Amino acid sequence: MQTIGLVGGMSWHSTATYYRLVNEEVAARLGGHASARISLQSLDFAEVRACQERGDWAASGDLLADAARRCEAGGADLVGLCTNLMHKNFAALADAVTVPAVHIADAVAAVAARQGWTTLGLLGTRWVMEETFYADRLATHGIEVVVPEETDRAMVDRVVFDELTRGVVRAESRSAYAAVMDDLRRRGAGAVVLACTEIGLLVGPDDAPLPVIDSTVAHASLLVDLALGHHPAPA
Repeated sequence: MQTIGLVGGMSWHSTATYYRLVNEEVAARLGGHASARISLQSLDFAEVRACQERGDWAASGDLLADAARRCEAGGADLVGLCTNLMHKNFAALADAVTVPAVHIADAVAAVAARQGWTTLGLLGTRWVMEETFYADRLATHGIEVVVPEETDRAMVDRVVFDELTRGVVRAESRSAYAAVMDDLRRRGAGAVVLACTEIGLLVGPDDAPLPVIDSTVAHASLLVDLALGHHPAPA
């Protein structure tokens, strides 16, 4: 079993989900008392959020690069960044280590390919929805994206930062997200990507009017695939 490096803390709520999912997946595949080998660096989200708010992506890239190096120093054989938005700095992280860095959008694309989905709705922070770094990565896999309308993007982003990254989950926000997803369905999305690692804390497949790809689940699963060499689950 290889050691999985996790660069987390953005926010810690979804990083805890990563830790649980990776260990559950390893246990399911290997059985017995098996659990994952993990090298974890959890950043102070307040520092990262300050970089986001002032648009200092160079500084946030430095934070991620340093964390990735620490993961590798702790024995990581591959590294995953436990956030969608901060893949805006993916190159800085990947360049900082000698081991493979596993992009979250590649994990999403792998799920879409298995299901035959070529047009995906995209829910995330405003940078993920409005800039091209995430959609461009999906496009390399032949996937097009549909994003919410402007007012819906503002609402989705607000819920992420005012609620979910602070551990607040509200039923009214779940209903609002479902309405946005229904609009994405009407506009041609075959499935919707929960392209913020906290959104899965708010909505799940049963809350959505179309199929869902939870980026956190997809990424954790791909990391385990790589760490175990695609080791099959026990019969």
